[in-house]
Amino acid sequence: MIRTLITSIAAVSALTACATPRTAPAPQDQFFAALSAHCGRAYAGQMVSSDAADADMAGRAMVMHVRQCSGTRIAIPFHIQRADGSWDRSRTWLITRTATGLRLKHDHRHEDGSMDVLTNYGGDTASAGSAGAQDFPVDAESIGLFRANDRAVSVTNIWRVEVSGAGEPAPRYTYQLSRAGRLFRVTFDLSTPVAPPPAPWGHE
Repeated sequence: MIRTLITSIAAVSALTACATPRTAPAPQDQFFAALSAHCGRAYAGQMVSSDAADADMAGRAMVMHVRQCSGTRIAIPFHIQRADGSWDRSRTWLITRTATGLRLKHDHRHEDGSMDVLTNYGGDTASAGSAGAQDFPVDAESIGLFRANDRAVSVTNIWRVEVSGAGEPAPRYTYQLSRAGRLFRVTFDLSTPVAPPPAPWGHE
């Protein structure tokens, strides 16, 4: 009798366990995985915003390269062709896992590899976001850097990164900077890889 009861309880428990749906990955895990899926590939893009401050970038060829990936960090150089046909390879976006979410930082270098005075700025996520988009409000370190270098206009920056999931139509990667009266937005076609560019300045 007791053995039968125990067997019945075990059977019910097993059925209940099977019926319980698995918890879906957190949006930030899905986002990180979607971006990591492009590791090693490069994609062409263009600026789609129209602020006068960015007039020199209008119509310029652009390439983003998901160059380095680990379980905790993704490095994405952002290359912009200049008017003379040469390339500005000074920018790398760094997306890192933290104990509380994701972090976006900007690595800016000069052509000789030395660090720009405005580098390592960015912010941490303040919410779970979604699998396709994450927002990064400016952090205290960056606010201090901006104030120290007469860039107080940037102390309310919010950066946004968007990436399409696997199988989505017209897949895109988008980077955006916004604040009151300011918008910079570039988008890249993830459906067609291009030849990977040279390493960004200061990196091997």
